[in-house]
Parts: sequence; C-alpha cells; structure tokens
Amino acid sequence: MGEGVIAGGAAGVVVETALYPIDTIKTRLQAAKGGSKIQWEGLYAGLGGNIAGVLPASAIFIGVYEPTKRKLLEVFPENLSALAHLTAGAIGGAVSSLIRVPTEVVKQRMQMSQFKTAPDAVRLIIHKERLRGLYAGYGSFLLRDLPFDALQFCIYEQLRIGYKLAAKRDLKDGENALIGAFAGAITGAITTPLDVLKTRLMVQGQANQYRGIISCAQTILREEGAGAFLKGIEPRVLWIGIGGSIFFGVLEKTKSILAERNNRTDSKLRKL
Repeated sequence: MGEGVIAGGAAGVVVETALYPIDTIKTRLQAAKGGSKIQWEGLYAGLGGNIAGVLPASAIFIGVYEPTKRKLLEVFPENLSALAHLTAGAIGGAVSSLIRVPTEVVKQRMQMSQFKTAPDAVRLIIHKERLRGLYAGYGSFLLRDLPFDALQFCIYEQLRIGYKLAAKRDLKDGENALIGAFAGAITGAITTPLDVLKTRLMVQGQANQYRGIISCAQTILREEGAGAFLKGIEPRVLWIGIGGSIFFGVLEKTKSILAERNNRTDSKLRKL
C-alpha cells in the first residue's frame, strides 16, 4: 500500500504541473456563457494551492484503490475482473473526494480570477459561504468523478490484462503510458457533460444561479442549447489523454522502482 500511496501522489503532482494551463482553458471555456470571451492570461493561476491538495488526494485514491482492487479480485471470479476494477475505482474516488472537492473548488475559482491566492480563496469562501462553499458542486463532482474514476481505471486495467496476455510479457513504460492515454481520452470525452455541470456549480459562488444539478442542466439547456454540454471537450480530452499517459506511466514506473528497492532491502536483511 505504501508504494501505491507514494506513486499515486507523485503521478498526480506531475500531471497537474505539466498540464495545468490546458485545464485552466477548459474551465474558462465551460464557465463562459453565450458569446463571452475567454481570458488567456494567468493560465497557471491557482497551481500552488492545487498541488497542495492534489498530492494527498492522489495518494489517498491510489492508497485505497490498490488494496481494494486486490481484495475484490480475490473475491470475484476471473471473468468479473472488470467489475472489481470499476468498483475499486469508484470507492477510491469517493474517499479521495473529501480532499479533491475543496481543492477543485479553490482551483476553479482562481482559474476564473475570483481570488489571487489559495489561502485568500479558502478564507473568503468560508467567510462568505461557510464550509459548504468549499464543497460547492459536491454532488455533481461525484456524479462526474465516480463514473470517471471507475471507467478510466477499468479500461486501463482491462487493456493491460489483454495486452499482457497477447504479448506474453510485462509491459514496457511506453506501453503503459499509451494505454493510459487511450483510457483517459475516452473517459474524458464520455464524461464532458458531467464536467460542464460540475464547473458551473463550483464557480457560481454566491450568485446561486443554479440550485442544484438538475436546475443547472435545465438552465444550460434552456439558455444555451444542448451543445453547451460539450464545452471544453477538446482541451479536456487533450488534457486527460496526455494526463492519463503521464499519470499511469509515472504510477507504474514509481511502483516498480519502489518494489525493486524494497526487494533489495529485504534481500540485504535476509543476509544479515
């Protein structure tokens, strides 16, 4: 489990740092109503605060996902391994959401230039909207991220299993990254409408234009049409596709490095 926690945290930070500007563009596209212009300055706004949240959130996700997956694979028959991966992904997403949601709220508000620093954002959101302000859009986040996490990890794990069986060997770093990119891009495209709802609910602040998920969906459909639910799909697919490549590549590499180090340590201890 320790290896997974370290690997998950490392992978999450690398992805966020490398691809943050694409995420900012995606957020601004989704938040824009009608013919609003997109601001192109400050594409790294909120990066520091975001990493402070992403590091523990990613570590917790993998720390929950890996042992849950292993346990479920022991319980489920081999032909239901996909269900084990889906379930483990959803459980990991639910647990890590307690940190991921406040992190996402602060990040997206800063991406929309509502605050200058993460501490200011946290302090003012709590002052004006109380603690529930940090969990704005929590329901829509779960609605997006539970199926996202479940699908992305299920697709990734199942493709790795199939590839390993066909190749009759362990996968190379580049192959893990390529499978991760495919899993991320497909899942990112499928869940874009849910991501639009989450973004609108998280950035509205005290405006309260949307009362909840259904109200948000109805308002967008009425005022902007069905096409608005695909806003930001291009940068989202690009961001999550590249992000999936980096995340799973770093994850598997870090896990293998830590496993080798542990094996060497165990070997030395046995010789003593």
